[in-house]
Amino acid sequence: MTRWRILGIVWTLVRVLGLVAMLALGIAGAAAAAQAEALLEALERGPGPNKGNADAPVTIVEFSDFQCSFCRKFWRETLPRIEEKHIRTGSVRFVYRHLAILGPPSVQAAIAAECAHEQGKFWPYHDRLFASAGLFAFSESNLKRYAEELGLDTAKFGACLDAAGPREKVERETVVGRAIGMTGTPGFLINGGRMIGAQPYEVFDEIIEGILKDAGQGQPRAR
Repeated sequence: MTRWRILGIVWTLVRVLGLVAMLALGIAGAAAAAQAEALLEALERGPGPNKGNADAPVTIVEFSDFQCSFCRKFWRETLPRIEEKHIRTGSVRFVYRHLAILGPPSVQAAIAAECAHEQGKFWPYHDRLFASAGLFAFSESNLKRYAEELGLDTAKFGACLDAAGPREKVERETVVGRAIGMTGTPGFLINGGRMIGAQPYEVFDEIIEGILKDAGQGQPRAR
């Protein structure tokens, strides 16, 4: 990691931790509150993989690690039900952010997913990673094999794995996730409210339905 990349990660951490500390101490004021809103806006609307109606009244941001068994449980059991009832019907927009905290294979898998995203195939690659298991599931050769199986341009994919940009994005999102209190994976922001863990579908459904009831079913989220 170059000196400037390290400084960039540290600066992000300092800014986010400072903001979180100010809010926790109740000394935020209007400026810090505005910064908190800007951070939430960036997490919800900044560049990155997402699915669903851009004007959905509910936005769920997932912080996840491809090696995490509870993240795999959420992907396998809960996300499909959220997608069927809420994402496809336009009431939920779903955003994926990296929280690669389980070692180098987690980071490498996240980078590979970003490289798939650059070719418009994040979600199929995301599914392929979660469907994979085993000691060497996220070796470089396997990550490249998954890309080939999904029809990605393998030359571009291989070059992307070695590029600085995807790694910096993964590192940046991981730093921000930890700083805002994502103490484990998966973690979620649901219209800005934090929830940790692979909660049952019924918990998500209750929260979503409550927000929809308060906001008015099908109405775009005010911004």
